[in-house]
Amino acid sequence: MTGMTASPPPLFPPVADTVIARFRRRRMLSFAVPLAILAYLLYAAMAFDVAGLAARAKMDNAKVLLADFWSHKTHVTRDNRSGRLTVAIEGEAKGLYPQGRLPGWVTVAGEVTTIDLGGGHVVTYDAAGARYAVPDYGIIDIRPQGDRLVLTTPEGALPDWINASDRRVSVTTAGGRFAYTRSKVETFRYAAGWPAFFFTPDSPFFGKSWTQLAGLALWGERLDPSRPNVAAMASGFLNNAMWQHGAVFWAMFETILMAFLGTFGAAILALPLGFMAARNMMPFGALRFGLRRVFDFIRGVDGLIWTIVLARAFGPGPMTGALAMLLTDTGSFGKMFSEALENIDEKQVEGVRSTGADSLQRARFGVIPQVMPVLLSQVLYFLESNTRSATVIGAIVGGGIGLMLTQAIQTQKDWEDVAWYIVLIVLMVMAMDSLSGWLRRKLIRGS
Repeated sequence: MTGMTASPPPLFPPVADTVIARFRRRRMLSFAVPLAILAYLLYAAMAFDVAGLAARAKMDNAKVLLADFWSHKTHVTRDNRSGRLTVAIEGEAKGLYPQGRLPGWVTVAGEVTTIDLGGGHVVTYDAAGARYAVPDYGIIDIRPQGDRLVLTTPEGALPDWINASDRRVSVTTAGGRFAYTRSKVETFRYAAGWPAFFFTPDSPFFGKSWTQLAGLALWGERLDPSRPNVAAMASGFLNNAMWQHGAVFWAMFETILMAFLGTFGAAILALPLGFMAARNMMPFGALRFGLRRVFDFIRGVDGLIWTIVLARAFGPGPMTGALAMLLTDTGSFGKMFSEALENIDEKQVEGVRSTGADSLQRARFGVIPQVMPVLLSQVLYFLESNTRSATVIGAIVGGGIGLMLTQAIQTQKDWEDVAWYIVLIVLMVMAMDSLSGWLRRKLIRGS
């Protein structure tokens, strides 16, 4: 019909088309996000040269490091010039066995010393040189001759675990290590455990079982006439020259003290500043703005940076570390406290005001009870966190367990000390976590 006109197109697309388009966008987004993350990870792997890092990794060194965490080695050394024999844990003078109290696997008969490494591995020192009997291989014999060393081994090519030259012979087996030079011959015996953890070899309590120690402590005769055996044991443990337990426990105390002073000092400073930075407490906008920018500045600079700055200003020491944490946490607490104050229930404040209370009384009875649970919770959380941070800060300012951990790592040989310090740090953090949880229940919940 010529008089009819076509109907105009709809102003809005059909609902089905809209839903389908949204599903398509969501599907594309679900693929795009993982692809973007994967692309970033690939870029990071190339930027940090992960492949080169894996190629440069020395797994043998890692195995030795892990073994040193839980094991030790005893050095049996003979000076070839003087003939003097020494047996020492980790080769340290502090771990030296006294003459006449050598371990049972070292036997001395005149000029002959026999070292039983276990599993059939036996090393013998004598006046003419040294021998190493290796099971399933034979006897390795070394004799000095003039300016050179003469090595005698079973027939055939030298295995890769024997390294020999005219001046040095070294042997590494499953039983231990052996090295011979013109000046000395040395054997290393590896064993699990920390033998001098409680007492050093020069202590009369060294090597005794728990039963023997209990008997000496309770009814045994005094080994030192001037004091009881219990006091002598405690002194020997705390003054252990190898493990330095007394110094370690004092360092732990310094670390906890740094965290405590830094955290609670910051909370005390931040509380009045938080009132001055809260909109509902301070009418002067310029002062609020200035304080908030100060909070942003001091918490925007990492605590380690403040540690370095303060160490240059005040010198190293645990107090410098506490000041660094105090400075950083004051900014964080100031921001959190002011925000908590801005979210209080004004009706309680009005109720206190209706009694004729002044501004200080309104803050004491109308504001503080509302925000105290939040403030205490944050302070206790920061105390727990700062206990960990104090370890790192102590390594920089020269205080606490962090300093001792850094020194043990730098020696590249005291890895059993590193393991012990790590265990203590973990136990300290766990203890602080339990303590803060208990305090939170007592102070906030009242249970």
